[in-house]
Amino acid sequence: MSDQNNTQTADTNSQQYTFDSQEEFLEKLTEMTASGIKPESISCLTPFHVHEVDHILKSKTSALRFFSLVGALAGFFISFAFILFTVFDWPSPMITGGKPLASYPVFIVVAFECTILIGGIVSFLGFLHLSRLPDIKGIIAPRDCGNQFIIIHKTEVVR
Repeated sequence: MSDQNNTQTADTNSQQYTFDSQEEFLEKLTEMTASGIKPESISCLTPFHVHEVDHILKSKTSALRFFSLVGALAGFFISFAFILFTVFDWPSPMITGGKPLASYPVFIVVAFECTILIGGIVSFLGFLHLSRLPDIKGIIAPRDCGNQFIIIHKTEVVR
C-alpha cells in the first residue's frame, strides 16, 4: 500500500512516496531510476539499511579508505624514523659485539604495530570528519520514518 504526498517549498518541488513494504519501495525506486530520474535527486529514508538501494542509486564509495592508507603509511614511516633516530642517537661508543646497530628485521615488528595503531587512529578521525561528527543535530534525524520506506524526489523549480 503506497501513498504519494506532494510538498512544495520556495526553491524546490519535491514528491514524497511512502511505502509499507520493502518490495514496493524497491520496485518504485527501480522504476524511477529507469525512467531517467537522476539518482542525485532521490533521497531514501528506511527503517533499516537496504543494500539494494546502494546498487539501484549507484552510491559512491567512501573516502575513508584513503584515511586508512595515509594513516598506515604514516605509522610505518614514523615508527621506522623513531627507531632509527633512537638507535643512532644512543651515546657513542656503543659496544654491540660486531652486530650492526640498525637491525632491520627486529624493527619490522615495531613498525607493524605502529602501522596498525596509527592507521586505526587516523581511520577513526577520518570517520568522524566524513560523518561531520560531533554534530548532535546530524546524529538525530530531523524526522523519524517509523516502519515505512520513504522516497523523496527533489526537482528544481524552473522560473
